[in-house]
Formats: sequence, C-alpha cells, structure tokens
Amino acid sequence: MDLATLSTGLDTIWVVLTAAMILLMEGGFALLEAGFVRQKNAVSIIMKVFVDIAFGALIFYFIGFGLMYGKDAGGLIGTTGFLLDGDMSHISLNISHETYWLFQCAFVIAVISIVSGAVAERIHFRAYILYAIAMTGLIYPVAGHWVWAVGGWLGKLGMIDFAGSAVIHALGGFAALAAAIFIGPRIGKFTPEGKSNIVPPSNLPLASVGAFILWFGWFGFNSGSTLSATNGSIGHIAVTTMLSAAAGGAICILFTMMRYKKADPPMVINGSLAGLVGITAGCAFVSDGAAILIGSVCGIAMVLATEFLESRGVDDPVGAFAVHGVSGSLGTLAVGLFALPEMTKGIGQEYYGLFYGGGWNLLGVQALGLVIVSIWGFALTWGVLLLIRKFMPVRVSRDEELIGLDVGIHGVPAYNQDHDFLDLDQLKSRK
Repeated sequence: MDLATLSTGLDTIWVVLTAAMILLMEGGFALLEAGFVRQKNAVSIIMKVFVDIAFGALIFYFIGFGLMYGKDAGGLIGTTGFLLDGDMSHISLNISHETYWLFQCAFVIAVISIVSGAVAERIHFRAYILYAIAMTGLIYPVAGHWVWAVGGWLGKLGMIDFAGSAVIHALGGFAALAAAIFIGPRIGKFTPEGKSNIVPPSNLPLASVGAFILWFGWFGFNSGSTLSATNGSIGHIAVTTMLSAAAGGAICILFTMMRYKKADPPMVINGSLAGLVGITAGCAFVSDGAAILIGSVCGIAMVLATEFLESRGVDDPVGAFAVHGVSGSLGTLAVGLFALPEMTKGIGQEYYGLFYGGGWNLLGVQALGLVIVSIWGFALTWGVLLLIRKFMPVRVSRDEELIGLDVGIHGVPAYNQDHDFLDLDQLKSRK
C-alpha cells in the first residue's frame, strides 16, 4: 500500500465517522425539542426528525447535491451531480464523491431540524413534509452553492464560513423565524394584552441530554469539515469549539443569575448551543481567546433575542432563531474581526480580521454574505409556506392542537398510561 492510498483511506474513515457524529445530532435535536415542548407533542417532534432524515437524504441525493456542488453556472447554481451522476471533476478532494455526499447530507439534515423546533406543537405534518423537501432540495443547496461550491459568487468574493454559521445556522435560523411568524403562536402562549405566558418544558433532563449529544456531534461538525484526517488544524478546531460552547454556557449561568436572580436551565442549555453555533464559521481561523469571547457574546445575545421575540409576540418554543439565527449571524461577522493572518493564509485568503490589521474587506464580505443568505432563507420559506397553504392547511386545527399532535395527528401518545396490552376488539367497539 503506497502513501497516497493510505492517505485516501484515512481521510475516508475520518469523513465517514464525522458524518456519523453529525447524523447522531438528530438524536440530540429530537431529545432537546421533545424535552422543551409539552408532553402531548413529544411524538410529533420525533416524527419530524424522521422526516428530516428520511426525506432530507433522498431529496439531497436526487436534487440538492447537484444544485449545491454541481458544475457551476454563473456562480448561482450547480448543474451536474444529480443522483451523484454527471461531470463532477471540479470537486477535487482526497475522498470519493460518495463519501463527500454523505458528509454534506448530514449537514442538510441539520438545517431542516433547526426549523422543526420553531414550528413545534402546531404545524401540520403533511405541510412539514413538503417544506422539508423545499428546504433540502432548493433553499439550502442554492445558498450553499453561493458560498461553498467551486465558482459560487460569495465564495469568489472571499466569504469565509468554515462549517456553516451562515449557510447552515443563519439561514436555518431566519427560515425558522419566517415559519414561526407565518404559522403564528401556540394557543394560549400570549394573553389578549400581549403578555407572554410561560409554557413549562415537559422534561428538562431529556433536553439536557439532547444538548450534550449536540455538543458531542459538533466536534464532527467542525473538525470533520477539514475533510482530512491529517489536517494539522483538527486539534485547534476542537479546542475553539469546546471553549466557545463552555463560554456560552458559563455566561448564561452568570447572566441569568443577575437578570432573573436564578440560573435559568433552558437558557443555560441554549447558551452552550449558541456558543457552538457562533464558533462554527471561524473555528479554524480564530484564537482560543477569540473563541471564548465569541461564545460569551453569543450566549448573552441569545438571552436578549429570546426576550425580544416574546415581547413582539413571536412564539419560538425551543429558541431556534435566538440560538441559530442570532448566534450564526454574530459568528459569521466575528470572522471578519478575529480571523488570524496565519490561519487564513492556508486557504488563499488575501485579507483577514479587522483586529489584526486586515482592514474592512473581510468584514464587509462577511456582512454581505450574511445578509444575502438570511434574506434568502426568510423569503423563500415564507414563499414556500404560502404556496403550501394554497393546497393544504399549514397549521393543525384548534382541536388537534389542544388535544396534542401526538394523538391528534399521529394517533399515539408519547407516554401510555393504559394497560400493557390493549384489546383490539374492544378498541374497535369504542369507535
């Protein structure tokens, strides 16, 4: 076995393993969201996660990957690679195209899961399936092409988004915001005077385990984006990821103790996730100290954004926009401030962070890309939901929402209080 073959083998193992870590994050999303919502909607959350994985993988294979990474047309979309077929010679990596697709497929599943939490407890299941198809087949792939594909127009301008603070989290967060506004708040969430009612989470330990799984998977998310097992920056990426997440959680403990006189568990959970989201764009390009600062700022911003949305009557049950939209935006801009010259040199970047003498160029490009991607996610989500509403309800009926989506839509509760075995004939006689 020569060195080239060994290198390809190691890189393939690395990418497949980190793709599996990212896919495990869906378990984290499922537990986190099921713990944050009311007990009567836990099954609904799990079913949406299965939609994300099942439909997301298929649609990305048929359409999404080609639009995202196919041969470039005008810097806007890809034109080859559908069903992993056609000319993909422009993708020059040390791994196969199939391996590359698997890694990118794990990413697209994560994007749609961000929106899932924002519309929890009230979106109609059939409408969600159609939206998931649109997100994984069009909305995310096109934006991803602009930034990450060979020839993408934002990438050619010099935008840096290493593992997706903008392409995944800001886009998913602003899509989540659009969906939450479009579908409206849960029944009883706000009083007629506009005051927000507290909706107690059904299972905070479950949500905490979900957050820990997401934290674990994020090392695959960020370090795996090197696409190489021998990349010398893997260790640094893992450290900045860890420090930013820890800072986000720590600052939220302290901030909520000062603001609410008690450490708020849901805020602390989301604070750590905010730190993870914020460092995703610059994990390979910023110092350890900058990572701590980014995580801290994102944690505080998440708390303030959550309060602001509630004051404006927007119901986001799991804080999807505050965690992903706000922190993703801050993390994208932070690259323009903190990117180190010695780090960006390796990717052929001609300019670097403002605080290191790089001027305003990179920050300007980061801001432009962020605005474009965020507007794209918001506007396309709004348009797709409008289109879906012409053919079917986007929101469940009042009765279905009150009884809970588990029974109202899926016909089964998450926690059965009945006998271990049910008499089928007796059930039929009740109907």
